[in-house]
Amino acid sequence: MADRPDGAMLIAGVDEVGRGCLFGPVVAAAVVLSAQACTQLEALGVTDSKLLSEARRERMVEPIQTLATDYALGLGTIYDIERLNILHASLLAMRRALNRLTIAPELCLIDGNQRIPDLAWPQRTVVQGDRLHIEIAAASILAKVWRDRLIVRLDRRYPGYHLARNKGYGSAAHRLALQTLGPTPQHRRSFKGCS
Repeated sequence: MADRPDGAMLIAGVDEVGRGCLFGPVVAAAVVLSAQACTQLEALGVTDSKLLSEARRERMVEPIQTLATDYALGLGTIYDIERLNILHASLLAMRRALNRLTIAPELCLIDGNQRIPDLAWPQRTVVQGDRLHIEIAAASILAKVWRDRLIVRLDRRYPGYHLARNKGYGSAAHRLALQTLGPTPQHRRSFKGCS
């Protein structure tokens, strides 16, 4: 992992999950970690959520929440996605997560190459930041686990789309269900294959 820009700073890592899904909100997390917490979480194996199994992600939630100075979640709803587009809904979710922090960060490390509009704090974009900064990796894990749990609950409300397995992504079974059952209110109708 990369060195912190300044070990004494209050740094918030921010990441989102669910941009490529056909179903459900996009979810962002913001996590503020001390330098010591970063070292401890790195030793526990915290890294980009996409590189971890579901079971390992689940096991890392409690240590991240315990060691974090602060953390918060933000959503870009179906309404936001359809009204703004997925990129702007993702940036909105990240801003909402940051705005829910109880501690004002001195620097926000944003995963990707897009700056968050109208953000009250200094920010730096980091391409593949979830592999370079523990703060962003921790955010990716919290966002992924929270969103996956939500989609599993929604699978009971919207049976037939295999959501518990595909987590809202466009698997073959999910696309076939859309053709036969049609979209639910939680499907992104502006996405190809959802209308």
